[in-house]
Amino acid sequence: MSTQAEILWQPGPRELTQSAMARYRDWLVQQGHGPFQDYHALHRWSVSHPEAFWDSIWRHTGVRASREPEKMLESATMPGARWFVGARLNFAENLLRHAIDGNPNEEVVLEVSESREDVRLDRATLLARVASLQAWLREQGVNQGDRVAGVVGNTHEALVGMLATTSLGAIWSSASPDFGVSAIVDRFGQIEPRVLLLANGYRYNGKVFDRTDQNLELARQIPGLQRVLSLPMLPEIGHPDDPRFVAWDTALEAHPQAAPVFEQLPPDHPVYILYSSGTTGVPKCIVHGAGGMLLNHSKELLLHADLRPGDTFFYFTTTGWMMWNWLASGLLTGARLVLFDGSPAHPDLDCLWSLISREKVTHFGTSAKYLGNCRKTGLEPGNTHDLSALRALFSTGSPLLPEDFDWVYHSVKADLMLSSISGGTDICGCFVGGTPLLPVRRGEIQCRMLGVDARAYTPDGRDAGHDRGELVCVTPFPAMPVRFWNDPDGARYRKSYFATYPGIWAHGDFVQFTPHGGAIIYGRSDATLNPGGVRIGTAEIYRQVETIAEVADSLVVGAPHEDGDVEVVLFVVMAPEQTLTPELEKRIRSRIRANASPRHMPARIHAVSQIPYTRSGKKVELAVARMLQGETDAENLGALANPESLQEIARCLTQCATRPAVQGGEG
Repeated sequence: MSTQAEILWQPGPRELTQSAMARYRDWLVQQGHGPFQDYHALHRWSVSHPEAFWDSIWRHTGVRASREPEKMLESATMPGARWFVGARLNFAENLLRHAIDGNPNEEVVLEVSESREDVRLDRATLLARVASLQAWLREQGVNQGDRVAGVVGNTHEALVGMLATTSLGAIWSSASPDFGVSAIVDRFGQIEPRVLLLANGYRYNGKVFDRTDQNLELARQIPGLQRVLSLPMLPEIGHPDDPRFVAWDTALEAHPQAAPVFEQLPPDHPVYILYSSGTTGVPKCIVHGAGGMLLNHSKELLLHADLRPGDTFFYFTTTGWMMWNWLASGLLTGARLVLFDGSPAHPDLDCLWSLISREKVTHFGTSAKYLGNCRKTGLEPGNTHDLSALRALFSTGSPLLPEDFDWVYHSVKADLMLSSISGGTDICGCFVGGTPLLPVRRGEIQCRMLGVDARAYTPDGRDAGHDRGELVCVTPFPAMPVRFWNDPDGARYRKSYFATYPGIWAHGDFVQFTPHGGAIIYGRSDATLNPGGVRIGTAEIYRQVETIAEVADSLVVGAPHEDGDVEVVLFVVMAPEQTLTPELEKRIRSRIRANASPRHMPARIHAVSQIPYTRSGKKVELAVARMLQGETDAENLGALANPESLQEIARCLTQCATRPAVQGGEG
């Protein structure tokens, strides 16, 4: 990809002078910092003066705290940095600040679900339900540090459950109802929740899924479980006949007049437990602190995303993906949240765009895969819907192809801040993302996020400058996890992030920072291909393959070759009524060779019916690569949205074992 990418959008006078980021910049100057010539100067200040920067975020975003920090950063070492020392606050209280102080009749949540009619909550109702559930949880003996978990859709009950849990100082964790029993036990069995919220079923893509048997099995297998709160997503099914199960409405109606209480806690008190993907072993339990989440999400949503009261924020996500936590934090901005529970393709791919138009959504987030599917289907929502309210579109989950940048500006809206963002569950936030102060360039993420000293490193620990390298962070910031669960000496935590470069966070992405400050993600570094010793990011191949009309989807991995080298293996899903012919194979290879390099050319191309994905929509490259290396017992099939895809790939490899490979290389 060129480092002089075409500019597709320029910030106008409103963004440059009236956006939240612009107002923050001007406020900093009034406080005696700066002046700042541009966003990049502001970023350099934020990473050069971390205590002053995070103090400014605390004050400018209006954190509610019963005790202010005595020191913003106790130590800059990694791991081990302690932030906001001496402060006392509550995460839920900060998210509910507009419900507490604002117009009680203003709508704050809209839930749209395949399983039932729309649910609309005003601020007073949201606060009352949080208070009622909080009182019920107290009655069940839930205290500070206890875990409450939910196997729930992206519905208002999940939001209320999280807020009630964290208001008490308990720890929230969630998974989507489409997770299998083993995948849920692999996660929640480690953290032993005291209370479990379970949807009794759900509808997806027009089909009904009864969870009764699975819920009873979860209640049997998860250790330490005291009570199950059953959510009536499918009222016709009812609730299991088990004394531990209590209906949602019964719990709330037991405390109709409860007033909310917000326990004041240290900033590093755990608020969330999130999980690694679990595709190559038991998931890691990643513990996030209340202060780090609050301050980082305040920065990302209020400043980078430019969310404000009166806006409507809709992120298509499930509760098993960190973007749900990001969406929930949208409450702190005063914006209305749209929660969507169902298939983005039911009855067709246009359904989300219809919702955006109907509800005057100002900020929409989704996966790169969804946008690519819209492009391939030929949708032009900007021509068929009123998207006049839409100001920002977020994309994450995988690198957004340059062609999908083109599609957004041609077929969605020309005047739009397209923020491709990249971070991870590890920080429940972003390393690189968008800003209203910079142009959007084709195929690039706009910038490093404020307060995040992200760089590209060579394997021997040198700054790669504008070349490709490992995405690292060389100074601490508050969103880094406080610890892993069941990791008392921190050994697993250190191994996960600090084993590659001691004292420096290595995130596991393959990245390039461009001369004008943008970023290009080439895929996961543990899935990076190395044919002939040349490092190749998988996204470089996807760009070439997935813009071919006959190909609907693809997966590329590296396989060991008998000569000690690595060969590129490509799996493709054909578009309807298309077949992988020798002529198409030749055209795929020729396109990759011409637009990438001879080293990128796949030695083998196999047609399959589906590509393996995690339940949060990410391609499962590493598990397939390990399969090719003979490590067939490593996959955790319960973590996959479509585990049968791995079985199909295994059969395909067995059947095609004698097929000769096409040699890549320089020739």
